[in-house]
Amino acid sequence: MKTIKILSLLTLIIGLSAFTVNKIAVADGYKVGDVAEDFKLMNIDGKMVSLSDYKDAKGYIVTFTCNTCPYAVGYEDRIIALNNKYASMGYPVIAIMPNNTDVQPGDSMDKMKERAKSKGFTFPYLIDKEQSVYPKYGATKTPHVFILQKTSKGNVVKYIGAIDDNYQDASAVKTKYVENAVNALLKGDDVPEKETKAIGCTIKV
Repeated sequence: MKTIKILSLLTLIIGLSAFTVNKIAVADGYKVGDVAEDFKLMNIDGKMVSLSDYKDAKGYIVTFTCNTCPYAVGYEDRIIALNNKYASMGYPVIAIMPNNTDVQPGDSMDKMKERAKSKGFTFPYLIDKEQSVYPKYGATKTPHVFILQKTSKGNVVKYIGAIDDNYQDASAVKTKYVENAVNALLKGDDVPEKETKAIGCTIKV
C-alpha cells in the first residue's frame, strides 16, 4: 500500500512538472514583435541548419511538427503546399520536430527520415534534440507555426498560431491564417490576424 501511494505521488509530480514546462514555454516564449534568435539544429540529411543559411530569404514559416500527432499528420500536405508556394517567394518552411524521442520513439531521427521520404518533404525537417528551441518560441502544440520576417533588427515574429481554421478538412477551410499573413508581408502590409490558437498534440517533454 505504501508503495502504491509513493508511485501515485510520483505520477502526480511528473504530471505537474510537464504542465509547468508548458506553462513556462507559454509565459516566456516569443510574442508578436519580438526578435527570434537563430538556432542550429540537425536536419534529416545529417547537416546542421540555421536560419542564417537562407541568405535570400525574406522570412520563414517556422513550423513545429512531428510524425506521431494525428493533427500534424493531417496538416502535412498543407505544410508541403505552403513550402511549394512560398519558398520561391522568400518564405520557406522550416519544420522542427520538438518531442522527446524517449517518450515518443515514433519521432526518432530514423522515423523522421522515413516520414520525410514517404511524403516527399521539400523543406528541412530538423530535430530539437535537446529541446532547447521550442521553449524559446513558446511552442506548445504540433503543429504550431511562427512566421518570421527578416529585418535589419533580426528575424521579427509576425504571426503565431494555427495554419488555418479547419484541422479536420482542408477542403472546408474558410480562413488560411498562414497564407494571409505571408501574403500581407510580401505586399508590405500589416498581418491581418497576428495570433490564433494552435490546435494539435501537446509537445512531449
